[in-house]
Amino acid sequence: MRTVGVEEELLLVDPETGEPQALSAAVLARAARDDPSEETFEKELHTQQLEFATQPQADMTELGAEIVRCRKEAARVAGDIGATVVALATSPLPVSPSVSTNARYQWMVEEFGLPAQEQLVCGCHIHVSVESDDEGAAVLDRIRPWLSVLTALSTNSPFWQGKDSLYSSYRSRVWMRWPMAGPTELFGTADAYHRRIDDMVATGVLKDRGMVYYDARIAERYPTVEIRVSDVCLEASTATLLATLTRGLVETAAREWRAGTAPAAQPVELLRLAAWRAARSGLEEELLHPSTMRPAPAGDVVRALLEHVGPALDDSGDTDLVHQAASHLLRDGNGARVQRETLERTGSLGDVVKECVRRTQT
Repeated sequence: MRTVGVEEELLLVDPETGEPQALSAAVLARAARDDPSEETFEKELHTQQLEFATQPQADMTELGAEIVRCRKEAARVAGDIGATVVALATSPLPVSPSVSTNARYQWMVEEFGLPAQEQLVCGCHIHVSVESDDEGAAVLDRIRPWLSVLTALSTNSPFWQGKDSLYSSYRSRVWMRWPMAGPTELFGTADAYHRRIDDMVATGVLKDRGMVYYDARIAERYPTVEIRVSDVCLEASTATLLATLTRGLVETAAREWRAGTAPAAQPVELLRLAAWRAARSGLEEELLHPSTMRPAPAGDVVRALLEHVGPALDDSGDTDLVHQAASHLLRDGNGARVQRETLERTGSLGDVVKECVRRTQT
């Protein structure tokens, strides 16, 4: 059974006003004081963010429980210094981001300027184990058309600097300002993948291989592929759904590779349009169907994904979990809808943040 690990980036906010707070250093110091061996939490590009990483899990129920535990622990530590955490991919309220005092992050701001300074966005990165880089490259080639559906399921960033962006995932549009981000052409082999990375680093634009921000990549430090297209999900159950579907995609792709099935050859231009459509519409309107790259109702596209990974879900025992969670999202909406409905009901972006703080830990 493939293992899965999840990295989530959370916003640190004032529990009363909902405004982002530049307190990551204080939160990390408090966590270290409580437990010097604690390695769950890390700093991110901006001091208004806090990142955690789960341990690899083979059982998705256990993974979901660990996500909840990490979120609650982050809230506890933040609460000790007068803040709290919220799973929002962008801040609904206006904010002036501040960059962490880290040599790598300072280099990024100096090199990339305003796009780096403004990158106060929170994503969810999902690691799925692979047997080798050869399998990893084969997986990357075969999951490309389906990644936009994961974005649509996760959308949780409709507001930017106090305004409705008209997007469901504005985070993903801000993220695409990086010149090294986005979908990729087919690699074919692991050697070709690594040559491509080496060529990118050799341009001098990137500091190192870790700065290649592909939608999906072979991890540098772990024997995994890392899928990076999702907003941080408002509710832990949605993050668990994304992780389970991602494992299903990886397993399905690996089986196709072993069976000699060639990957679909959709060009990057269409993959970019599919990603844009998912960011704009989320689950509310149409998406581009991964098989045809033509518009189709979001529900139909999600069901196509479930069918695509169905045998893998059956074999891992995850079918019921996934179908129930997906039906809930399609019926009740994800974070983007919750945020907009809360604003419509209360008229206050501060109340939007408070409602999302409550849902973050459930």
